[in-house]
Amino acid sequence: MKINPEVALALKEGRAVVALESTIISHGMPYPKNVETALKVEATVRENGAVPATIGIIDGEIIIGMSPEQIEDFGKKKGIAKVSKRDLPIVVAKKQYGATTVSATMLCAKMAGIPLFVTGGIGGVHRGAEKTFDISRDLKELGEVDVTVVCSGAKAILDIPKTLEYLETEGVTVLSYKAERFANFYSLATDAPVDYAFQNPEEAAEILYAKKKLGLKGGVLISNPIPEEMALPHEYIDSIVDQAVKEAEEQGVKGKDATPFLLKRIVELTGGKSLESNIALVCHNAELGAKIAVELARKERQI
Repeated sequence: MKINPEVALALKEGRAVVALESTIISHGMPYPKNVETALKVEATVRENGAVPATIGIIDGEIIIGMSPEQIEDFGKKKGIAKVSKRDLPIVVAKKQYGATTVSATMLCAKMAGIPLFVTGGIGGVHRGAEKTFDISRDLKELGEVDVTVVCSGAKAILDIPKTLEYLETEGVTVLSYKAERFANFYSLATDAPVDYAFQNPEEAAEILYAKKKLGLKGGVLISNPIPEEMALPHEYIDSIVDQAVKEAEEQGVKGKDATPFLLKRIVELTGGKSLESNIALVCHNAELGAKIAVELARKERQI
């Protein structure tokens, strides 16, 4: 593992650091939008008082805090492995490039001592999982790894009620920013309630600090609805997702290839609208995540 000097200094001094994933760069968006978005998210974190740490694997070395040049390289390079927990030892041993998913980013953030991670949407229980058993490792990691994840809900291609049921089984506290319902990624909200709706970053930090003092293992999931002006109508995006899922089934796309295929197809079917919404929600999450990280760092320094 190699920690960027700026990130290492911030951690040593007890300042706020926000972990960011690299799958969004290599598998989530086309070039150059992927690089532009990654750098914009980092800038948003900085503007709100925290230090960004984009995590990826280069030549088998886990990088905590990728440089702009490394992010650019990631954005252009073809064939980068999509890395979950099970893939980490292989990619490291074989000295390959790897883009960390939510689960792998959580693990690497924990290794580096970063308590909070920002993403777009988490993985979860896939539609038809009662037949396929297709459930993202992200949910198990949230149940086991002490890292808070700020997101705009689970990816729109998933079964949200089943995802939340699984999180409940894992004992994961699900919070939401100023909303009583779980965020719905491209749309504003689902019908599913959260455990608690906090009203400001300070309140969220209090809850995270209390969890730490209680010695409770596992992460906390923070749901942050997309900005209203960038939200897509619920019925519209649902019909698009249904079509993309149907096409994936017809073409036999499964496993780790399913999410990139579906997200790409949704961008095509929406004429790029979903991509713009995706960028907006990630930046929105970065703003909230940075503010919470700053308050949590301040609280830990004072007590």
